[in-house]
Amino acid sequence: MSKRGILLVEDNPQDEMLILRGLRKINLANQIDVARDGQQALDYLFGEGEFATGAAVELPTVVLLDIALPRLSGLEVLTRLRADPRTRLLPVVILTSSDEERDRIRSYEGGANSFVRKPLDFAEFAETVANLGIYWLATNEPPPER
Repeated sequence: MSKRGILLVEDNPQDEMLILRGLRKINLANQIDVARDGQQALDYLFGEGEFATGAAVELPTVVLLDIALPRLSGLEVLTRLRADPRTRLLPVVILTSSDEERDRIRSYEGGANSFVRKPLDFAEFAETVANLGIYWLATNEPPPER
């Protein structure tokens, strides 16, 4: 199993804390990095801005992406990821508080691999995130690296 991890793109500190707690609860050894807005997520994934090192970027196994983000929305980030050959196949899970049908439709039309609504109940939230971590990091077979 790859030790590549998760990029969590979340601007709400409380949701970030709950997601990280849920993922750590399952004791996977994978790294979890956090971007707090859409532009920071793209900079991280493409090795630009504050993440520019000149070295090849090792992509995460999966991106957990909120829709409502500052600077660039999650849907704008998704559009950019799917438009670039380096990230076209990168698994992206929309993890959002939105229960709008149009957000779900736009997410799938934009190439999201999954759309998960954040539960309001803390225990259910933690269980949902733990299940996401197990599936995407331990069960799912990721696309081949290019």
